[in-house]
Amino acid sequence: MSLSGASERSVPATKIEITVSCRNLLDLDTFSKSDPMVVLYMQSRASQEWREFGRTEVIDNTLNPDFVRKFVLDYFFEEKQNLRFDNARLARPPDLDQLGIPPTFLALGEVIGGQGSRVERSLTGVPGKKCGTILLTAEELSNCRDIATMQLCANKLDKKDFFGKSDPFLVFYRSNEDGTFTICHKTEVVKNTLNPVWQPFSIPVRALCNGDYDRTVKIDVYDWDRDGSHDFIGEFTTSYRELSKAQSQFTVYEVLNPRKKCKKKKYINSGTVTLLSFSVDSEFTFVDYIKGGTQLNFTVAIDFTASNGNPLQPTSLHYMSPYQLSAYAMALKAVGEIIQDYDSDKLFPAYGFGAKLPPEGRISHQFPLNNNDEDPNCAGIEGVLESYFQSLRTVQLYGPTYFAPVINQVARVAAKISDGSQYYVLLIITDGVISDMTQTKEAIVSASSLPMSIIIVGVGPAMFEAMEELDGDDVRVSSRGRYAERDIVQFVPFRDYVDRSGNQVLSMARLAKDVLAEIPEQLLSYMRTRDIQPRAPPPVNPSPTSAPEQP
Repeated sequence: MSLSGASERSVPATKIEITVSCRNLLDLDTFSKSDPMVVLYMQSRASQEWREFGRTEVIDNTLNPDFVRKFVLDYFFEEKQNLRFDNARLARPPDLDQLGIPPTFLALGEVIGGQGSRVERSLTGVPGKKCGTILLTAEELSNCRDIATMQLCANKLDKKDFFGKSDPFLVFYRSNEDGTFTICHKTEVVKNTLNPVWQPFSIPVRALCNGDYDRTVKIDVYDWDRDGSHDFIGEFTTSYRELSKAQSQFTVYEVLNPRKKCKKKKYINSGTVTLLSFSVDSEFTFVDYIKGGTQLNFTVAIDFTASNGNPLQPTSLHYMSPYQLSAYAMALKAVGEIIQDYDSDKLFPAYGFGAKLPPEGRISHQFPLNNNDEDPNCAGIEGVLESYFQSLRTVQLYGPTYFAPVINQVARVAAKISDGSQYYVLLIITDGVISDMTQTKEAIVSASSLPMSIIIVGVGPAMFEAMEELDGDDVRVSSRGRYAERDIVQFVPFRDYVDRSGNQVLSMARLAKDVLAEIPEQLLSYMRTRDIQPRAPPPVNPSPTSAPEQP
C-alpha cells in the first residue's frame, strides 16, 4: 500500500522504479572514501509525517555511487507524492551519519516530468564546500512477468592484480532513451582467476530491458578490490533478443577496453565472455506459492554465550528490565509477529546455544528453550519469549559461539521435504562473536541446496565482519572450494534500528521489513532451481492436513 494512504481510494496509475546515483560526494572519512547510502522517505498526506520507505545498499569507499537497489513506488497521477532523499553513510558504530547534508525534497511527478524522466539536484549545506549531486531516474515498469536465467564465463581476461591474477565480476546496465545507462545486476566476485565461471542468476526481463527486446544491454567487466576502487577490465554490449539466441547456441563476446584500444595498435581485446546458457520462464511470485499452500516453518535460535554479559546486570544484552524488552526480545518480537502469520500451526521450535545446562553443567550448542527435548515447539512468538525468559533464569551463559549445530538441525528436517510444500526459515539472534566459522560456512553451503533460509540479527556493539561475510551479497559463501548454490543468509545489525526518538513501533516495523526482505526471493530461487511450480490454490474449505515436521 502507498504510504500516502491514497490506495484506499484510488488505483495507482502504474508502478515507477526510481534509480539513484550520486556524484562527487563530500568525503568525511579520514583514511578512505565514504561508504554512502541513500534513504527514501515519503510524506503521508493525512498526517504530513515523513516515514521511511526504504534505503539503498551501502557501497564501500566511493564518492560516486550507482546504487543497484531500486525504489518501486505506486504512482498516483492525480496526487502530489512528496519524496525526501537523505544522503547518509554507515557510521561505525552505532547508526547512520547524515553527512551534514540537508535532505533533497521533490515530488515523484517532478522526477517523472523531468527531461528523460531524470532529475539532477545539487547537494548543499556544508559552508564553503561542494557537496556533490544526486541523480534520480524514473522508469515505468512493464507488466512483463518473464524472468531470464543465464550463466556466463570468461576466458583470458586481463591480469589486474600485482601479486595475483584478477577477481572478476560483471555489472549489467540497461540503456535509457536519453543514451544513459541504469545498473540492473551485479554478479558475484570469483577470486584469483582470469577464466571465471559465474553462478547462474535470474533477473526479471523488465529489469533487463523493460519489455523492449532490442534495447541495448551493456555489460562491464571489473576486477574487484577490497578498498572499493575496482579496476575496469572492459565492456561489451548486447540485447535481450541477442541473449535469447543462446537458447540454441553459445554466444561469445569480445571484452573491449576503449582506452587500451586507442593506445595500443596491436590491441585485440581484454578477453572474452561466453554466454553458456539462457532460458526464460514466466515469473511466479512469492504470493503464488503461498496461495498454492506452501508453508513457511520458522525456527528460532538464541545466543546464550557469556560475551552477552550477565543477564542480571543492566549492561547485558539479555538484561530483563521491568520497563523495557532487551535487544534480543525486541528483535524476536519484531520479526516473529510478522512471520507467524505465514505459519499455519503457529508452533515454533526454539533453541538456545552456548550455555551450561542444569543440573550437571553440560555445555550445549542446541538446547530447547522449553526444556523439552522431545518437543521443542513453543506456541506462537509469545510462547517463544516465555521460554526464552525461563531459560535465562535457569541456564548459565557460557560459550563458545557455535552456529553450525542449529543450522544442521534445521537442514536435516528441510532435506526430508523437497517438493515445495514446505520452506524453512531459521532466525538466529546473536552478539556476533562466532567461534566455528569454518563449520558454519560448510553448513551454509550444504543448506543452500535445501528449501531453507537463515536470518541473522546481530545485537550489541560488535563490528560483525564475520556476519557480513556469511551474508554473501557481494562474495558467495564457500567452503573447501565449494560455493553456496544460492544466497540463503540475510544479516542485519539491530543497532541500525534503535530509534533515537524512542519510537520503537516504527523502528521495529522497519527491522522486520528489512530482515524479511530477501525471504521471498530466496524461496523463489529454490523453486526455480528445482523447477517447482506453485500448486493451484486449495478449495475454500480444505480438509485438515497433518502439521509439517518441525526441527
